[in-house]
Amino acid sequence: MKLDRIRNFCIIAHIDHGKSTLADRMMEMTGTVAKREMKSQLLDSMELEREKGITIKLAPVRMKYDYQLEQSDISHSSERDRTAQTNLDCMGGMYDLNLIDTPGHVDFSYEVSRSLQACEGAVLVVDASQGIQAQTLANVYLAMEQDLAIIPVLNKVDLPAADVPRVSRQVINLLGCREDEIIQISAKTGKNVDQVLAAIVKRVPAPTGNTHDKTRALIFDSYYDDYRGVILYVRIFSGELKKGEEIKMMATDSKGLALEIGKLQPKMTPYDKMSAGEIGYIITNLKTTREAKVGDTVTLSKNPASEPLPGYQNVQPFVYAGFFPVSNEDYQDLKDAVEKLSLSDSALQFEPENSPVLGFGVRIGFLGLLHMDIVRERLEREYDLDLVVTNPSTDYHVILTTGEKLDIKSAADLPDQTKISEIREPWIKGEIVVPKDYVGAVIQLIVSKRGLQKNLSYIDERVLVSFEAPLANLLTDFYDQLKSVTSGYGSFNYELWDYLVEDLVRVDFYVAGEMVDALSVMCHRSESVRMGREITAKLKEVIPRQNFQVAIQAAIGGKFIARENISAYRKDVTGYLYGGDVSRKKKLLAKQKRGKKRMKKFGNVEIPSEAFTVMLKRD
Repeated sequence: MKLDRIRNFCIIAHIDHGKSTLADRMMEMTGTVAKREMKSQLLDSMELEREKGITIKLAPVRMKYDYQLEQSDISHSSERDRTAQTNLDCMGGMYDLNLIDTPGHVDFSYEVSRSLQACEGAVLVVDASQGIQAQTLANVYLAMEQDLAIIPVLNKVDLPAADVPRVSRQVINLLGCREDEIIQISAKTGKNVDQVLAAIVKRVPAPTGNTHDKTRALIFDSYYDDYRGVILYVRIFSGELKKGEEIKMMATDSKGLALEIGKLQPKMTPYDKMSAGEIGYIITNLKTTREAKVGDTVTLSKNPASEPLPGYQNVQPFVYAGFFPVSNEDYQDLKDAVEKLSLSDSALQFEPENSPVLGFGVRIGFLGLLHMDIVRERLEREYDLDLVVTNPSTDYHVILTTGEKLDIKSAADLPDQTKISEIREPWIKGEIVVPKDYVGAVIQLIVSKRGLQKNLSYIDERVLVSFEAPLANLLTDFYDQLKSVTSGYGSFNYELWDYLVEDLVRVDFYVAGEMVDALSVMCHRSESVRMGREITAKLKEVIPRQNFQVAIQAAIGGKFIARENISAYRKDVTGYLYGGDVSRKKKLLAKQKRGKKRMKKFGNVEIPSEAFTVMLKRD
């Protein structure tokens, strides 16, 4: 396919604004998928994606589109045409449209950034009833950084709650476009989706590149298949790649064979070669995706390129949690399962961990709580594992008195306080988009999380609240609280900003006199007493009663700051006595008391899995 007949684009939007539905209609209208094979969320192949109704992994697909030349395209008679269209000389006929469907949740924004770098254009989908949301802004900024052509689309215009004039004004203010450049559609019914396809041909620039140059292909995604090995999703920027050629990864210096190349339509369709400007897949003989990292450049071993393509920044997780099998016998199965998941999720990082209470497990780094929940559910469903997941935390930079710098990912790893010079915790820059009636409640919520409001700006009748806050205070139930105080209308987006010096302490928890390291948390000193009392009270509710009294205590260093007691089960040892001397009852009760003391001394309290996630929901 000639370069001027190729259009590479992705669909970006806030979560649940209709990206996947629009992709479905596009595939249906272009005949990419037969009607009998058509189903909703076709590109969402994972069971969890279809169940939750969200996109987790990016998904490329190639569509053949027969563009019919319009009269305005022939005449170019008005100034409006000259400014609205990028490709004024585009001709009618068949075009290759390479679509990449992207996630909408903030935890998977790294998938969006990778997709944008492989494209020349982006279709921005905005819900006509909800309007501009926080993730809408974040995705638009990412597209602008890549200097992509943006096509604004208003979706769900057929809903009774749709407010097209209001949302159109928001889009115009955001993009600086004209009202007649905004396409009003209903992805569900297919209304005006044909206009979106035509706009892609007219407004998205054709890719650049030369088939005669040395081969360079950008890896924007990869995964491991148990039967086929490592499969790469690539965008060819220059040269061409043929089946059977020996390839080389420029960053890792790994070599392999292109056993099969082709395009996704949406199923894998083999081709003999791929040329500059095209998007497709490569099945290699590599054994691990670590040999072909996302962002690496693929070239030919015989005639390699001298310079790699600009890749991606390494993804840095900032949410960590310990994963432990309920049975220690399943540790190796857990480790193997996490390794397999990491092959298809470049953001997943893990290391072995050992807890005196929970045994052997792994500490995994995530990009957010949703990312963590998805991984947990996949481990339980796909690999049939029973897991205990500890309270999520972030990483801290600890400067020792010796000048040494430590990166602490778990509160249990914090050194002795006497050896610490300072502790730095991560802060985020966040944006909340909310109707103006809820601004006061949102600011109160930010302040309660030790956050600082930085700016207020208006988007029509909605307000953009910019703030800074410590990440650790947002890891628990901030999103749920935001939805509660805004009646579901608030949307939230954030990015890691910096590590700031704070007065932080580690709060340890003791159960029956034994410290449980997996329950330890980091918090600001001003919040430590309140947090200790809250968590001990919640632990009291989930830890079962024993035949002896169980004390649950919170401590900072050697000082206890909170305590709750779980009363013991008591057997009526005097029940069979009828009358007689009271001393007999006293002897039996004293004997019971001595037995409970001995039981308490040697007793072992079994802590349920719910205790390790009790901090996720705080009052």
